[in-house]
Amino acid sequence: MPLLVLASSSIYRKQLLERLSLPFVTDRPDVDESALPGESPTATAERLALAKAMAVAQRHPGALIIGSDQVAHCGPQRFGKPGSVERAIEQLQAMRGKSIFFHTALCLFDSRDGSHQLEAVSTEARFRPLSDEEIRRYVLRELPLDCAGSAKSEGLGISLLEYMRGDDPNALIGLPLIALCRMLRNVGIALP
Repeated sequence: MPLLVLASSSIYRKQLLERLSLPFVTDRPDVDESALPGESPTATAERLALAKAMAVAQRHPGALIIGSDQVAHCGPQRFGKPGSVERAIEQLQAMRGKSIFFHTALCLFDSRDGSHQLEAVSTEARFRPLSDEEIRRYVLRELPLDCAGSAKSEGLGISLLEYMRGDDPNALIGLPLIALCRMLRNVGIALP
């Protein structure tokens, strides 16, 4: 089996990939994650997933590189990683009572021949009409400062939602495992 490399420094993506029981290493991509003017959220996520995989592939010839990126939005408003308690509170206040769409793109780049597979998995998360006190309590308890949209569905953040809709619950956390398994099988990796 070729070396498997996760092009990410995300502990959430690393934990998800560990579920597949395949040996892998991580390598941090150095990619500008800014959206391009007029670019749709899905197009941004796909472009960045591919860019992250390609950036890391240069350091790992002969490896299979996994790149992923997620863009959260409601209409034209995008919600990135808040980075601070204040910003997380502001994001959740803006999202309460609304459906937020999370587009999680996945790229499997084969540095043996330069080919790649690319797919975006979308998830709709409907937030309850949260009070300011509920938002503050949540943010201070879970500190979701490194999560797009300021909520961890795999933790206490699930209590903020009315529902989630999507093809793969792992996509919302940051790595669509169903699509990744399909991609790995396409290049000859036996799963399970």
